[in-house]
Amino acid sequence: MAFNIAHQLGSLAAAPISDAAGGQTADPSPASTLWKPPMAQANLRCRISRAGNPDLDGVSPPLSPCRSPASALTPIRQDLSVACQALVADPSPAVETDDAVSSRHQSRKGVPVFVMLPLDTVKPGGGLKRRKAMNASLMALKNAGVEGVMVDVWWGIVERDRPGEYDWGGYSDLMLMAHRHGLKVQAVMSFHQCGGNVGDSCTIPLPKWVLEEMEKDPDLAYTDQWGRRNYEYVSLGCDTLPVLKDRSPVQCYSDFMRAFKDQFKDFLGSTIVEIQVGMGPAGELRYPSYPELNGTWKFPGIGAFQCYDKYMLSSLKVAAEAAGKPEWGHSGPTDAGSYNNWPEDVPFFRREGGGWNCPYGDFFLTWYSQMLLNHGELILSAATTIFSSTNTVISVKVAGIHWHYGTRSHAPELTAGYYNTRFNNGYLPIARMLARHGAIFNFTCVEMKDWEQPAEAMCRPEALVRQVAEAAREAGVGLAGENALPRYDEAAHEQILKNSIEKDGDDEGLKMVGFTYLRMGMDLFHPENWRKFAAFVQRMADGCPQETLKKVDKAVHETRPWVQEALMMSK
Repeated sequence: MAFNIAHQLGSLAAAPISDAAGGQTADPSPASTLWKPPMAQANLRCRISRAGNPDLDGVSPPLSPCRSPASALTPIRQDLSVACQALVADPSPAVETDDAVSSRHQSRKGVPVFVMLPLDTVKPGGGLKRRKAMNASLMALKNAGVEGVMVDVWWGIVERDRPGEYDWGGYSDLMLMAHRHGLKVQAVMSFHQCGGNVGDSCTIPLPKWVLEEMEKDPDLAYTDQWGRRNYEYVSLGCDTLPVLKDRSPVQCYSDFMRAFKDQFKDFLGSTIVEIQVGMGPAGELRYPSYPELNGTWKFPGIGAFQCYDKYMLSSLKVAAEAAGKPEWGHSGPTDAGSYNNWPEDVPFFRREGGGWNCPYGDFFLTWYSQMLLNHGELILSAATTIFSSTNTVISVKVAGIHWHYGTRSHAPELTAGYYNTRFNNGYLPIARMLARHGAIFNFTCVEMKDWEQPAEAMCRPEALVRQVAEAAREAGVGLAGENALPRYDEAAHEQILKNSIEKDGDDEGLKMVGFTYLRMGMDLFHPENWRKFAAFVQRMADGCPQETLKKVDKAVHETRPWVQEALMMSK
C-alpha cells in the first residue's frame, strides 16, 4: 500500500518513508462568459506547516511543469498498481453482485422505490423525532407501493460523546417501526458531518471526541492550498494511522459497522436489506472540493483540490519520488484557480495547453484519484467482511458532478477526485473497484435533463448518467440511482423512469436495481405532489406501462388518511 501505510508511517515519524515498489463526449465550444462569478482574488498566500520540513509559504510553488517528459509517469503507474493489488488482496470473502442483487430483483418487472427520510429523523442525543408523524408517513409510503426507506445512521449521534460507546436508541425504534409496516430499510453509515452541502437542513457534526482530536491536529481535516480546513470528514490521508484516540479512522468506521451489525442482527437481511457505506462528504466517495458552507463555493465553480494536509502531502512526496520527479511532490497544481473559477479562467484546466493534459497533470490526477480508490478499497474490505453473512447488499454513493462536463478537462470532477476527462474514463475504475466487493454503484442526478441546466455551464447530466451506466455494465456491477435535488414534477419522474427502466435495445444492463427518492417531507405529502408520486411509484414497480396509472386513484384514496395525519403531525 505504497500510498497509504508507507507514507502515513513516515508522517508520524516526521519524515516520509520511501516505498520501492517497483473520452467520451463531443468537444463543444468554449464556455460562454455570461453570468460568471467574479474572478477569485489573485496571489492568495498561505502557510502550510509540515513536520520536519520547511513550511510551504508564498503565492504557490512554481506553475505546473507541463513540458516534462512522459516517461516520468512509468514508475508512478507501477507503484499505483502495486498499491491497488495490495488492497485488493484481502482474504475476506466478497459478496457476489449477481447472487446478492439478482436474487432480490431478478423476478421484478420494474425497479423498487425507496424514499429518503429526513436528515434529522433521529434527534441528536438519541430518540426518534416526531414519532406519530413518522408512523403515519410510513403507513402512507407502504400503501403507495414504496419498497422501503433510507435513513442516515449518523456517527455524530450514535458515538457522540466517547469512543466505543454507541447509543442506537432512536434507530432501534425506527427499525422496529419499519418492520411492523413491512418496509425495507437502506441504512447509510454516515461518517460525515451533516451541514454545508446541497439540501442539508440541519447540522450534525462529527463526534465530539473526533473533533477534539482534529483541534489538536488540524491536519486530520482536508485542507486546500490556502490553508482552509474542512471538518466534514476525516482526511483519507490518515486512513490507517492511529490518530483518533489510538484507533485509525478505518478502524473507527469498522468498529461502528460491527456494532451496528451486533445491535440489529435480527433485522439484517429481512428489514435492513442494504448498507450504504459513507466514504466522504455528503456520504459520497469524493473529496470535499465544492463546500457551500460560508459561501466558499457556488455553482458552477470548478472547486479546489484537497490535498494540503500533511498526510496527503507526505503521500504525494512518496509518489513523486517514485516517479523520479521529486519536484512534483511539494503541492498540488499551482495554476488550478480557485473554487468559483471556470475551466477557461485558469491555465491548468484550459482546453488548449492545459496542465491536466500533460505528463505532470496525469501524474498528479492519477495519484489524487488513486488515493480515493484506495480509501474505497479499505472501507469496502471492512464492510464486506462484517456484513458478509447477513444477506444484505453493500452500496457506495458517487456524486453526479455534471457541470462543465461538456468541456475537455471536466474540472469539477477532477477536483472531486474523479479522473474523468475527454481522454480518460474516471468511472470505470470506480465501478471495477465496487465490483470486486460485490457493491452497488449508487449514482445521483438521474432526474436531470441537459436543457434544464444553464447552457453556459456546459452541464451534461444525461451524458454523465449514460457514461456511468456503461461503466457499471462493463464492470458487471449493479447500478442504483437517486435524484440529486427534490423534484415533484412529472418531467423529473419521466426522466427517472427513462434512466431506471428503459432498455438499450435487447440489453438488460441499463435497468437499475433500485431507486431512492429524495426526500420525505411536507412537500411530498402535498395532495398534488402525492398524486404524482403515487403514479411514479406504480410505473416504476410495473416497468413503466401506462395502464398502471389506473391503480393511482386507488392508491391515493387508500393513503389519504395517512397523508393527512402525516401533514398534521409534522406541523
